[in-house]
Amino acid sequence: MFKSFFPSPKLFFASAAVWCLLAGALWFGVLDSWKPALDFFQSLAPTGVGADGKPPFITPDRLYIYAFLLITGFSFAAIWELASDHPWRRWSVWGSVIIGLSSYFNVQFDLYINDWYGSFFDLIQDALSKTRPVSGGEYYGLLFSITWVLVLNITGLVLLAFYTQHYVFRWRTAMNDYYVDHWTKVRKIEGASQRVQDDTMRFARGIQGLGMQFISSIMTLIAFLPLLWVLSRQVTELPLIGKIDGSMVFVALLSASFGTILLALVGIRLPGLEFRNQRVEAAYRKELVYGEDHEDRAEPATLKELFDGVRKNYFRLYFNYMYFNVAKYAYLQSTTFVPWFALGPTVITGAITLGFFQQINQAFDNVDRSFRFFASSWTDIVELISIYKRLRAFEAAIEGDELPSIEKPFVDSSTTEIAQAEM
Repeated sequence: MFKSFFPSPKLFFASAAVWCLLAGALWFGVLDSWKPALDFFQSLAPTGVGADGKPPFITPDRLYIYAFLLITGFSFAAIWELASDHPWRRWSVWGSVIIGLSSYFNVQFDLYINDWYGSFFDLIQDALSKTRPVSGGEYYGLLFSITWVLVLNITGLVLLAFYTQHYVFRWRTAMNDYYVDHWTKVRKIEGASQRVQDDTMRFARGIQGLGMQFISSIMTLIAFLPLLWVLSRQVTELPLIGKIDGSMVFVALLSASFGTILLALVGIRLPGLEFRNQRVEAAYRKELVYGEDHEDRAEPATLKELFDGVRKNYFRLYFNYMYFNVAKYAYLQSTTFVPWFALGPTVITGAITLGFFQQINQAFDNVDRSFRFFASSWTDIVELISIYKRLRAFEAAIEGDELPSIEKPFVDSSTTEIAQAEM
């Protein structure tokens, strides 16, 4: 799955983590306040305020960190370009860097929009409470001041989605080529054709969806955690706890940790059940395919027996998903009210404005959504884990390793034995 597309996967991902840590240490230790660089970018971007009273989207500080990220990201890719001769390195290495940087830049749009919310809702509060006159020009001017930022954001998201689709399909192509090259070793593995065609497709789709969500969550935390920490200074106290530093960060982390642990415990059996579900489906489909070319295969009694195995596994899966969904939807619905509850004492005392309330609520939602990535995506993660297990066992046969015990009864077995093992 990975070595077909990435050069030395373990070393590649380990070096990427170390490179990010070194870049972070360099930035926060030396370069974030390096005056010569800041002076250079002062001449390239405005330093005033926009129509909403906030700094513009492009500022010297932002240009500085964008340049730093581009240099460090492309330097990492260039090193691997020179150090490896892997045939897919241009897509896997350069593509991963491009997707990571693009995700960060898109999060910057969200960060700017979050600041804009504060100004806009303060304006609404002034207008509704009649604390000062608000003209139509001021209202609509502020409303339309965000338009060009939204256009750029939408354009970036569309281009990133388009590029990611091609990136993932190249990954699927690399897996397909690798498995086809070793077809003689794996052709007798249960569902070999399905694993090459269907599982690689589903794995690619899963990586595309979950991978992008995960990267976006990490980038969102990098951008919004400092903001939420600063905004938390205006929160007077938390219910039942009192005043603590970074109060809303603490609430988001506590809420997400609770949900992640809860759903992981409730759904612990689901990956295995999904794995078995793919096996019984493969057995049923395989018999139908044999029946197309052989009159002595796909007899009604055999098909009924196989489909009974499919039905029993699905009913078992549905039952487990029922109590899992109770926990999932109860948790996801309740998280909507967590920041409102946490901000209760601050709102009651009138310590913040409507704009600030909206701003901190939006920042909290971004941080909380990123923290609870695993909780929100657990169903998709379960499916991806089951696909990973099938492909990993498939690769064990290619590499000459011992097959997992769950696979052994299905190698070189008859269709009836498959059905009996499942039932």
